[in-house]
Amino acid sequence: MSMPERLKPLLLPLAALLAFEAAMRLAAVQSDSLAPPSAIALALAGALTDGSLLIATRDTLASAFAGLALGGAIGLALGIALGLSHILNRLMEVTIEAIRPIPSVALLPIALIALGFGYRMEIAIVAFACVWPVLIMTRAAVGGIEPRLIEVARVLRLTQLDRVRKIVIPAALPRIFLAFRLAAGIALIVAVTVEIAINPLGLGAGIMTAQQALRPDLMLAYLVWIGVTGFVLNAALMAAQTTLFGRAALTGDGA
Repeated sequence: MSMPERLKPLLLPLAALLAFEAAMRLAAVQSDSLAPPSAIALALAGALTDGSLLIATRDTLASAFAGLALGGAIGLALGIALGLSHILNRLMEVTIEAIRPIPSVALLPIALIALGFGYRMEIAIVAFACVWPVLIMTRAAVGGIEPRLIEVARVLRLTQLDRVRKIVIPAALPRIFLAFRLAAGIALIVAVTVEIAINPLGLGAGIMTAQQALRPDLMLAYLVWIGVTGFVLNAALMAAQTTLFGRAALTGDGA
């Protein structure tokens, strides 16, 4: 793809930013919730320079990745078990479908009482949110494995652990990776939400501090940075997915 083709998706956002900048400047708008893009860019540069934004990013990503690892491991184990056992899947169906719709932030009061403020509480909430996409997609991926592969495992008399390690996981790995990619986005969203709602650390807490200080430029700078962070994270995971499984693995993303 040529450079002009790569730049085309940026034209509309840049035009919108220029129009918004002009409208804010010409109308001389004074607002506690809006700021011109130039002021947002200056606030973003200032927060990067003094290190506060990088520290907040570290705190948020630490909680998001730890929660993703914990919730992903639980979801992966349950998804494989449910995908391999039709009986267990039927037994757990009502329980899973009753718990899965509970919003993760609804558990904040319980987590706060049990774990208090800090990383542990945030990690627990993020882990709860990440379990479900990994569990559901892993269960579907394992359940959709070619039956002849399972027959081969039986003929070879593989143990259940060897069957999972040598047959099930390699066959389902592209969709499992996609599940983790989706869960990574959820982890970032939930981590920031928890910080905005109750946990005094990370990017979410930075947004609230800027809002209380009547700094809309800084508040919006944090929002822009969260979007950039999410974009970079998704791009990195997509590149890894393409490297590991080829472009064919990406064609099923919209399915």
